[in-house]
Amino acid sequence: MPTIKLVAERAATGRVREIYEEIKAVLGTDFVPVNFRAAAHNPDHLEAYWRQYKTIMEGGQVAKPIKEIIAMVVSALNNCAA
Repeated sequence: MPTIKLVAERAATGRVREIYEEIKAVLGTDFVPVNFRAAAHNPDHLEAYWRQYKTIMEGGQVAKPIKEIIAMVVSALNNCAA
């Protein structure tokens, strides 16, 4: 159970809703992962976190699929749900 209250997709408005829609489109999912919903209480923080995430996943010498696998394994080890 999360210790930080998450911003549900149905409760998101304005900029947060726009960022949520972009997250789902870029990730190719029908949900916003928990880490982003936890950051959404502050739209500036969410936007900065999302920008950083995209930069990390797209840049560097490690291929994106490898980074995605690493993220999935870390999430599983931390008992994270969606």
